[in-house]
This record gives sequence, structure tokens and C-alpha cells, in this order.
Amino acid sequence: MDFQKIEKEMRKIWEDNNIYKFDEESDKEIFSIDTPPPTVSGSLHIGHIFSYTQAEIIARFKRMQGYNVFYPFGFDDNGLPTERLVEKEKNIRAKDMPRTDFIKNCMEISKKYEDEFKELWKSLGFSVDWSLEYRTIDPNVQKISQKSFLDLARLNKAYIKESPVLWCIHCQTSIAQAELDTKELDATFNYVIFKTSSDPLIVATTRPELLCACVSLFVNPNDERYKSYIGKTATVPLYNYEIPILKDERVSIEKGTGVVMCATFGDTTDVEWYREYNLSYKKTILPNGKIDEAIPFIGGQKTVEARSKIIKLLLENELLVKSESITHTVSVHERCNCEIEIIPSKQWYIDILSNKDLFLKASDKINWHPENMKNKYIDWVTNLKWDWCISRQRYFGVPIPVWYCKNCGKPVFAKDSDLPINPIETKINEICSCGSDEFIPETAIFDTWMTSSLTPFINEKKSKKILPMSMRTQAHEIIRTWAFYTIVKSLYHADEIPWKNIMICGFVLAKKGEKMSKSKNNSAISPQSLIETYSADCIRYWSANAKLGTDSFFSLDELKIPKRFITKLLNASKFAILHLEDIDLNANIEILPVDKWIIERTNETIKTSKGYLDHYEIGLSRQKIDDLFWKDFCDYYIEIIKDRLYKPEVHGLNERKSGQYALYYSLFNILKLYSIYVPHITEFIYQGFFKKHENKVSIHEHTWNDPKSHDKDILEFGEKLKEIIFNMRKYKSQNNLSLKTEMDKINIITDKKFINWFKLTENDIKACSFAKIINILEDA
Repeated sequence: MDFQKIEKEMRKIWEDNNIYKFDEESDKEIFSIDTPPPTVSGSLHIGHIFSYTQAEIIARFKRMQGYNVFYPFGFDDNGLPTERLVEKEKNIRAKDMPRTDFIKNCMEISKKYEDEFKELWKSLGFSVDWSLEYRTIDPNVQKISQKSFLDLARLNKAYIKESPVLWCIHCQTSIAQAELDTKELDATFNYVIFKTSSDPLIVATTRPELLCACVSLFVNPNDERYKSYIGKTATVPLYNYEIPILKDERVSIEKGTGVVMCATFGDTTDVEWYREYNLSYKKTILPNGKIDEAIPFIGGQKTVEARSKIIKLLLENELLVKSESITHTVSVHERCNCEIEIIPSKQWYIDILSNKDLFLKASDKINWHPENMKNKYIDWVTNLKWDWCISRQRYFGVPIPVWYCKNCGKPVFAKDSDLPINPIETKINEICSCGSDEFIPETAIFDTWMTSSLTPFINEKKSKKILPMSMRTQAHEIIRTWAFYTIVKSLYHADEIPWKNIMICGFVLAKKGEKMSKSKNNSAISPQSLIETYSADCIRYWSANAKLGTDSFFSLDELKIPKRFITKLLNASKFAILHLEDIDLNANIEILPVDKWIIERTNETIKTSKGYLDHYEIGLSRQKIDDLFWKDFCDYYIEIIKDRLYKPEVHGLNERKSGQYALYYSLFNILKLYSIYVPHITEFIYQGFFKKHENKVSIHEHTWNDPKSHDKDILEFGEKLKEIIFNMRKYKSQNNLSLKTEMDKINIITDKKFINWFKLTENDIKACSFAKIINILEDA
């Protein structure tokens, strides 16, 4: 069967009939989805398919529960990730060409990838309303982003200051705490002599190149070895200036020698001490990662070269006691995996530290799926140490709408009515309070999260009825960025949570502990080639194989089961439809017990599956549907009633009609259950038969049945019937008999309440077991 052809035909039916169009005029309850706009930083991989498909399944589920689904899609196409992609693809460097030319390249490349992304999502059968599409670089989105900034500045929540900032020397820009990652690196602990008025102090440091920036030594006040040194001074080796010896309980007594040098700046603790103890600042590392030219011995050198030079000088001057190899954890920029520095810089920030309690309380108003992911959010907010730095010294992004007075440096903000605006391209006619009429434009752009954190407000422009949105879907590694920043913005701008539910998906792992990633180059098989080889429905079925929030491994072997499932669904449907062509859905018939059982099992599965999906557990829900389809429907029910369908002259016409009714009901509802997972093949089966009996263009316009209660007795009867069939098959298998081998008799011992039902099922049991006699006995 040509699955590619079938899937394209089914998608055309959906597109031609606007099956997934959000209806602004509908009075149905709205279910709105805040979908992550994928970052334009390279081709998508199977990890993206995994998480985005899980959310798409929820969209289809909610639509089939009668909701008016608002399901938009956007693309996050500004900022550093896109710039790095363009530099790599075009073999250019942004800093080596005119800014406008580089931005033009960015627009061209991002559009190319967005078209590729969109085609991939369509080929997977995503039920997106593409009329709601947006790009974070579009003028209308830039306007929303710049307006957000101006509003926060008016509320004194956005501010500018010169202070130590996290800085990526590779990407040449400031970064936020949320953009930090960590990695293990080999390093050397160097034991350096600091002379004092008494015995010298030995300091173990991995960064001897920062001796020239050392402003203090710290010891733990409880460390008996060094109590007599507190309040005295030490001389910095090689540079021969005095610094104070101070006490702080954050110093580890066990690590190194228990004496720590504070340099401006080696790490975040240095920054904390610098502020708390009002220490002096010594300029050392520049934005390009080199040592300041004014520094003796190492000026103009890169940090690694400077480190080697200082170690050599320490040895020559007998100021190095020893060096030992260690492995330690360092902070790196998540985008380039390069070590970060901390340097003073003038940047724009959003105040988040003063409102941590507000952000923590907001988490209690949101339903977290799975619930344990809330702890990741709480841990992040609790351990925040920096306000959110929102300015980036890059090129392709949303401009910061500010100019600065050339005379006094005072910032002048753009007017709301002039947005969107690029201060580099726009001259303002203002007079500063100091009397100057000359202004310097801001050249930095916003952090990309500054804009993508506004997706609920971007979506609100498409419909005024959606806030707070019903659901946010995302992966767990961006709880600290996308989830947190969106909550911040929503609380600041609307005094409201952004969404009622958040669905957190896991990763796809290439190998143990390593997620699939464009940057790691470990996702060689393209999703498009997988779709072309195995079908979109196979990929979708596989993506729903895990408990929500858990990580999954991927290999081609994983697609064998989905492929077998699609074949099984087709074959079971073909068999059923063969016997349903002459069905009379209006016939007045008495339903036999075994037919009542499969109907009731179907209803039970609908209810159970819905319960799981209401909590976003798409994997657990699919497992319940699989149990119904593979085991009860195919392995038992079809085999039990097969003879009755083929031979009405033996079993009776009404008995066949009873089987037809139950077969129609159970198969149609199984297709509806599966249609959120494998939309193409279920639509294909629907179009081929069920459409002529139902009043809907597409199976996806149907809603799931809503069974209120279960007939527990008929379900128990069905389990006992299955047990009889199972034992019959087991007996024949153990005795190397064909399933068609005749049996003299089968004795059924059962509860009194099931006696009559088993008598009504006697012919079916005979037919599928080839038993001559069925004895039905009451269990004494």
C-alpha cells in the first residue's frame, strides 16, 4: 500500500474542508494551545518530532471532546541561534560585514528553514490552523516585544546598569543565567604562595592568570588554622600589592587549602563578595576574551596563554608550591559550549529577584503535567542569583527602542505609536533635560526569550478569548527559560498566569544520558526520510510510546511495532468491513452477550483513555487502546464471532446482525480513539466505509462517545470467556494440535449469573474451539 499517497490524499481532504480551522464565532468552549515556536538554528530531528507530536495528539483529542481548538504555530527566528546557523551555512562572520547585509542573509536563511519546518509538520498531519502562524522577527511581533519593554520600563521593572555580567567571549555577547550549562573539564590546581607579615598563606587556584585581578583573600571564620590572619593583609605574588584577608562562611574548609582568592571576576561567588564587602575592581579580561593590555606580563594574551605564562613566572620566582591535576565543573554558554567569563558591562535587565515569591506562588495556580516537573521550576526560581539580562550585543533580532543623550547619557525611549522601530535607522527630534539634541542609538538587540516569552500575547492578537491559555507544551530543559520567562511577563503585564496547564515532554536520547541535538550532531536520520520510509503514522504512533515527561531512546528497530500495528489495523478493518457492507444500522435486534461485552469493553476503554488524556498521559492512554484492539478485539472478539458472520444459515440471521452491530460500534470507536495518534490511516478507513453511514466529512469532526457507567457483570463475563478460549488454545498448543482440531467437549464451570449468557454464547464457543459438546455447569 502506498502510504505516502494515502497520507497526502487525507491531508488534502482536511485542507479542502478547513477541518482544523479555529472558529472565532463559535460558542463552543475554547481550548487554546501555546505551542513552542521552534528555534531556527538548523534542521529538525527526531527529538523535535517526539515532543511536538505529543502536543499535537492533545490538540486532536480536545477537538474530539467538542472543544473549539485554537492551535497556532510560530517560528522563533531571531537571535543568536539563527545568526550562528547563517554564519555556518553562508561561511560568513557577522562582525566582518555591514549589519544590513548580514540581517538580509538571516532573513533569507530563516525563511528557507521555516518553509522546511512547516512542510515537515504538515507531512506529519499536524492539525494546526496555519492562518494563526507567526514569526518572532515579523514587524507585528517586534511591536509587541518592544511595547512589553517600554511597559516594563514605565513600571521600573526594566532598567539599565553597569555591573558584572555573564559574558560569552565566543559569541561576543552578554547572556542570562538561564543560558548557562555546565561541563566537566580537566584543570590544574596551582598552590600559590601569598606572603603575609607572619607565615605565608598557600592558595590553590585553577585560574592563576587572575592574580592581577585579586582584590582579597577569604577564609572560613571557623577554620582554626587561619583565625589569626583575619583582618591582616597579604601580598599578591608577582604583582606585589597588598590585599585584605577577610572571613566568610561560604569558604570550604576542606577544599584546596581553605584559603580562597577573590578576583574580579573568576566566578559568581567573586561577584557576591565584591558587592557585599565593597571591594575594589581591577579590570582584567576584555569582551574579546583577552587580557587587558595594561596588565604586566600577560597583557594582550588569551586566557589560556596567560595562564601558562603566569605559572612559568611563579615557578621561576619560587612562588608555586605544587600543581595537581583535577577535574572540575565549569559554566559554559549553552549555545556554543564555550566557557563564560564575568566582566562589567552596561546592560538592560528585567527585575526578577525582588519578585521570587510572586513567581513561586504562580506555580501553584498552574496544573503541571507531570506534577513532579513543578519541582524543577521551584528549584530554578529559588536559586536565582541574577536579574534577567535582556540585551544582547548581536545583530539579528528585535531592536531595543532606546537612544542615549550624547552629552549626559540619559536614555530616551521610543513612543508606543512609533513601534516597531529600529533606533539605528531612525533619528529622533528630542531635547534632553540637559539641553542636548544629539542622541546615540542603542545597537543591542533583545534576548530572543524576551520576545518568545510573549507567545500568549502574540496569540491573543489572533483571538481575544484565549487568555489565560488552556495549555503550554514544552520540553523540560526550557522550564528555566521559556516557562519561567513567560510566567514573569504574564504576571507583570496582565497580573495573570499565562496558561492553566503545562505539558512537559521528555527527550529522545541518542545514547544513554545524551539527548538528540542539532549542536551535538547525533541525529543523522532526518525526520523527512523516516516519514518517507515508514509513514507519518508510524512515527506518530512511536512518539506516543512513553509516560509523559520521560526520556526515550530511538533506533530504527523502534519503528517495527508501529509498522506492524498499521498493517494489523488495516487488515482487521478490511475483515470487518467485508462483513458490514450489508449492515442495517436501524435494525431492531437483540444483542448477544459476547457482542454486549465488546461494546462495553470499548466504552470502558473510551472512559479510561479519556481519563489519562485529561492528564496529558498520551502514552498510558495509547496502551489502553492497544489492549482493547490487539487483545480483546483482534485476538478474541473477531475470532469468536467469525463463524457467525460467515454462516448466518447456521447461526441465524439475527445472530449475525447482532455481531454486525457490535463489530461496527467497536471498530468505529476504536478508529476514533486511534485517530488522534494515527490520523491518516484512520481517516482512510473512515472515508472508505464509515463516511457513507455517518454525517461528517471527516472522522476528525466526530467526538468520542461519553459512556457514563459500565456493566461490570458483562465485563466480568467477557474475562471468563477469554479465559476459556485461552485455555483451549493453550491445551492444543501444548499437545501440538492445530487450532482447528476437533475437541470432544469443553466443560465450563461458572457463576450462576453467567449460566444463561454462556448458553447464548455456546455456538460461538463451539465454532472457535471446534468442540462437539459444551457443558455449562454452575460453580458449586
